[in-house]
Amino acid sequence: MDQYSMVGFLVIVVLYATIGFLAAAGAISITRKFGPKAEEVVYGFFLVMIAAFYLAFVAYFGNTAAWRVEMVAVVLFALIGLFGVRLPIALVIGYAMHGAWDLVHELQAEGAVSTYYLGQLTAVPLAYGVFCAAFDVCIAAYAFKRRDEWSAAWAPQEQQEQEATPPA
Repeated sequence: MDQYSMVGFLVIVVLYATIGFLAAAGAISITRKFGPKAEEVVYGFFLVMIAAFYLAFVAYFGNTAAWRVEMVAVVLFALIGLFGVRLPIALVIGYAMHGAWDLVHELQAEGAVSTYYLGQLTAVPLAYGVFCAAFDVCIAAYAFKRRDEWSAAWAPQEQQEQEATPPA
């Protein structure tokens, strides 16, 4: 990669990371209005949806050798997302793992790592992995911060018995 290409690539990476952070801030701002239970459910199902993007990339780029590896990853992230609907720590782990998965795709696309041990991975658009990793890391940190509040929202609420005062 020549000097100009490297500068261009770095600018694209910085912009995509910034957009990922801003997208996470927007998602957090919107979902905070839903209340803790609904917010946790949204993040659980969203993890399922963003994992499925990789199947769309397999289909779009026509890399049939990547179907198996990407399908296994989607199933894994879907299970974590479904567990995360009620277990906040699953969302912390799931989003952190998905961020790492995104970076592996990006690094493979740029020739920085070999994924031979994983099998064939799908191609991704330029800097998509950076954008998604930035988003995922923010959401993982946010889920970690909110985990106690989300857990408390699902806990059975104690019934407060009102004491009746006897008539005088």
